[in-house]
Order: sequence, then C-alpha cells, then structure tokens
Amino acid sequence: MRFQLTDEQKALRAAVRDVVGRFLSAGPSWLVAARGGAAKGLSPAPAVDRGLWSALGELGVFSLRLSEAEGGAGLGLPEAVLVFEELGWALVPGPLVATHLAAGVVPGAATGEAVVAAADGSLVEWLDEADVVMPGAEGAVAMRSVDPLTPVHRVPAPARVEPVAVLLTAAEQVGTAGRVCGLAVQHARAREQFGQPIGAFQAVKHLCAQSLVRVEVARAAVYAAAVTGDAVDIAAARLLADEAAVRGARDCLQVHGGMGFTWESEVHLHLKRAWVRARRGGGGTESEELLAADLAGRAG
Repeated sequence: MRFQLTDEQKALRAAVRDVVGRFLSAGPSWLVAARGGAAKGLSPAPAVDRGLWSALGELGVFSLRLSEAEGGAGLGLPEAVLVFEELGWALVPGPLVATHLAAGVVPGAATGEAVVAAADGSLVEWLDEADVVMPGAEGAVAMRSVDPLTPVHRVPAPARVEPVAVLLTAAEQVGTAGRVCGLAVQHARAREQFGQPIGAFQAVKHLCAQSLVRVEVARAAVYAAAVTGDAVDIAAARLLADEAAVRGARDCLQVHGGMGFTWESEVHLHLKRAWVRARRGGGGTESEELLAADLAGRAG
C-alpha cells in the first residue's frame, strides 16, 4: 500500500504548519510562561493560548470531520491524522483531541470558541482551563504532571476511550517523533567535538538512524490505520507511535547531552509530553490486549 498525499492534503498540512508557525515564531506564550516560572523556582501554571485556539478553529482543525451541512469540511480520518501530526510536531498544548471530538456536540467547540476537556481512560487533561467538561470526569483529583505544560487530573472510574481518540493521539506522537529526530540530526551536524561534528561518531549516527526508522514505521502504521479505521490497526499504530515518540525524545536528549534538559531547549518538553500522551487511555495495555486477542483469534 502506498501513501501518496493528494495536493489538497499537502495544502491542509502546510496551512496548519503556517498558522502554528506564526505563533511559535512570536514566542509561544505557554513556553514563555513555563520558562518564567522555572526561572523563579515556581511550578508553571499552564494556560490554553486562546488566540491560537481561535486560529485553529478558524482554520477548521476542530470541525474538520463535520459535514459541510454542519459547517465542517467533510473530510475524514486521514486528513485529521495529518493535522494532529503537525500539532504534535509543534508541541501545541491544550485538549486538542477532546475539543475535536466534541465538535458538533458542544456549541463553540468546532470554531475554537470553547475549550473542551474529557476523561481519557483514568486521566483528564486541562480540566480547570476547560469551558465545557464532558461526562465522566466527575470526582477528578488534581495530580502533579510530569509535563509542566499539561495539567492532569485522575478520575475514580476510568472512562471508555474512543478508537478515534487513540488514533489522533498516535498522530500527535508521530509529530513529536519527527520533530525530535530532526532536532537530533540538526544538533549532531552543528555540535563539534574533537575537531569534528558529533554526527561523525558512529554511536551518534546510530541514534539518529534508529530514530528515523521508528518515525517512518510509526507514520506508515498511523496513516494505514486512518485509512482502514480498524480498531486493531489503531492499536498497533498507537504502540508504534508511543515507542517512536518516547524513545526518539530520549535519544534526542542523549545527543544534546545536558543542554537538552535546560529551559533554553525544547527537547525535554517533547519527552515529557510524549510520556503524558503514552498514559492516555490507560497506557498501551489496552492496545496490547486488543492485539493479543486478535492474534489469538486468528491462531485459533
């Protein structure tokens, strides 16, 4: 199966990157706030960038899969996956998946006027920042998040996770994996040691090459799952995407050394975001069990 993007899909991906890029070039407010809090020895207080949220709504990110009669673009999962890969690449914070899934159900969600939070397994993200909280988050208790840009709460009764939510999360993970792979390669070319770029050393070459392989495998799996919509394909894509994002970010940190842990670098933030996403929907356990059941059924 070949995954050649259409001209329309390429234009959609470019439009999202352009909108997000304009906010990033001006200095993302969420990163500025986090750095400022860290410099003062304080825990940063994350906040949804409402300007960016509105811009994403205007672009159609949240209404993408709604029909034209409902004010959407009438597109499908393949296009949604491309969009969420870009959002993951740019480290955009906020309950993106929850708001996207609420479009057409919650007034204002489709246009970016409303921020929607929803329980995803045993966790709910951005509960305090949300304008609307979907059923299932009752009794949630605040937790300290490993990602300073993603506040989380734990819910007493794990909520059912929609396969589409799993797939879009996997797409975000692929975006992160691609970003950290690029950052590692960029640093390996620029950073010199013993009179030559560190990318000339075999150990660093292997880290970058392995990261690229994981990105391409995970991306192909996510794109395929978007085409088939099959729950088993989505489960496999989720596991590959989690591995590509987490291991890729850890290897990127290894290439950067201690610099990757500083607030001047975004590398550690990608790793922390990948960790949080990997816990959505109860972690990879449900996906593993679904794959195991499918394999056992075929063998039997």
